[in-house]
Amino acid sequence: MNQITDTVLMVRPVAFRMNEETAVNNYFQKNLKGKDVNKDAQAEFDSFVKKLKSVGVKVVVVDDVADDNTPDSIFPNNWVSFHENGEIALYPMFAENRRKERRLDYFANLEEEGFKITNIVDYTSAEDDDIFLEGTGSLILDRENEKAYCALSPRADEDLLIEFCEDFEFTPVIFNAYQTVEGKRKQIYHTNVMMCVAEEFAVICLDSIDDAKERKNVLKHLKQDKKELIVISEEQMHEFAGNMLQVRGAFDKKYLVMSERAHQSLTPDQVAKIEKHSEILSSDLNVIETCGGGSARCMLAEVFLPKA
Repeated sequence: MNQITDTVLMVRPVAFRMNEETAVNNYFQKNLKGKDVNKDAQAEFDSFVKKLKSVGVKVVVVDDVADDNTPDSIFPNNWVSFHENGEIALYPMFAENRRKERRLDYFANLEEEGFKITNIVDYTSAEDDDIFLEGTGSLILDRENEKAYCALSPRADEDLLIEFCEDFEFTPVIFNAYQTVEGKRKQIYHTNVMMCVAEEFAVICLDSIDDAKERKNVLKHLKQDKKELIVISEEQMHEFAGNMLQVRGAFDKKYLVMSERAHQSLTPDQVAKIEKHSEILSSDLNVIETCGGGSARCMLAEVFLPKA
């Protein structure tokens, strides 16, 4: 299986703002008062799409529906994942106002682009039991080595993770990850803010895995698969330096996509390690990051579906 793709699905926001329902356990979110937040987010989104397209990444842009009042629709990777066997997974979401983001009509856009969908695996009924697993926010998929890294949290249930791994034939690598919030260690809401697995390397905040055995196990798997480790600090994680995604552009060139804020937080040594394998593509996402508590990776739903 391929680890990276050249096609992503992105949802242009129409009602973006800080989501009060997700702020209860997303400690990255802050309110920006006195700004036209949605307009600013749209400008950041459009600029980001333009940059991706300029290097040959195929971007399927769909428009959110204003009537749905979905402030986080800009982060589609939390409710859907697309797989090489033609299957799509739909995931249960923690925040009630995020559940309306799951719009199956977007799949018609992908079919129009020539992609083939064979089956939809739907985990969303778990919401009835308050059980959640938020897509590739919760799951860091090493598709090539068939492993799913997951930091457990109110948005990532262990049993459902194991069910997903059985269905899609991944080996689960389970751990707990924490950040310091007002002097207390609290669970990180999504694995993808502290970890990114690319083809040849992995970016990871090891300081967030407090348990030594769990940390050792994660490292064992990454080293087993010959990933060069790029270790970021907790401070860098708070600048979204873990929220990155490797994609393929024109002429098979690889890019590590991140926000400008994440890029600026990296040390020269970390940049040099990344640039051995991938060019860095960064974009200013400050409003989206501040209000949404998510960054570049969260905005990209990777399309691995086969062509019809």
